[in-house]
Amino acid sequence: MPKVKTRKSISKRFKMTKGGKILRRPTGLDHFRAKKSGKEVRKSRKWIPLNPSEKKRVKRMIVF
Repeated sequence: MPKVKTRKSISKRFKMTKGGKILRRPTGLDHFRAKKSGKEVRKSRKWIPLNPSEKKRVKRMIVF
């Protein structure tokens, strides 16, 4: 039986909580921040929950 390996690219981008929620970072953080308001930039620092439709697929790739 082959080993089940974690997809490292996925494990770096997503975070799994103790309760089983999967969190992701908001999009648009790499560049073009000068034109965004301070409120928008501050809001983008927080982790946000993943959509339930994508949750199953990502959970399968993150094997702890």
